Amino acid sequence: MLVAAAVCPCPPLLVPEVAAGAAPELDAARTACTDALGVLAASRPDRLLVVGPAGQSGRGPHPAGTRGSFRGFGVDLDVTLGAGAAAAERELPPALAVAAWLLERTGWSEAPVEGLGVGEPLAAERCVEVGRGIGGQPQRVALLVMGDASACRTLKSPGYLDERAVGFDAEVARALGSADGPALKALDAELAYELKASGRAPWQVLAGAAENTELAGTLLYEDAPYGVGYVVAAWS
Repeated sequence: MLVAAAVCPCPPLLVPEVAAGAAPELDAARTACTDALGVLAASRPDRLLVVGPAGQSGRGPHPAGTRGSFRGFGVDLDVTLGAGAAAAERELPPALAVAAWLLERTGWSEAPVEGLGVGEPLAAERCVEVGRGIGGQPQRVALLVMGDASACRTLKSPGYLDERAVGFDAEVARALGSADGPALKALDAELAYELKASGRAPWQVLAGAAENTELAGTLLYEDAPYGVGYVVAAWS
């Protein structure tokens, strides 16, 4: 049973060591993420599952103890997802590494942690099905859902400017802020791909997990400081 969820963006720039001199620009986002994780802790879950976008090598389950690294971003910083022993050759995809950093930063100790890397091309129906499996478990499960909105908000965005991005991000923020599962399920996967919105699949997993619950949502942050839409929300 899903008892709470936190939705956070997943840019490595959330990690101050990666952002370096630009770190203060995301202070408000970091604070919102901390507040969202506080909602998860208050729900007293039996298990925390971190869900985020992943490439081919990072898809599937990541048990507690799986390590991640920001060395690919020029920073000698390693993180670990929860406590446990995991296979040395298994490494967290970047989105889950950011989640592990957030959890370490806030001193998460309320429940065991596991990760799930979701392929960005995964069809909406399959995402919802995966979510239903999570929500159907007898344990009290909380979700930390990582993912960004469009990367096409300005000319300097990673995906250049796309006039559809503002409307897409506005609907995403509204749906996440109001715990509108049907709206998340209805997100256009092709449009999300064209707008480079990495959060689409994880958000639809969340929508499936939240079926038959009465969770309410709160929008804690919404901005696009680098031309990429970042949203933080809490469901409880």
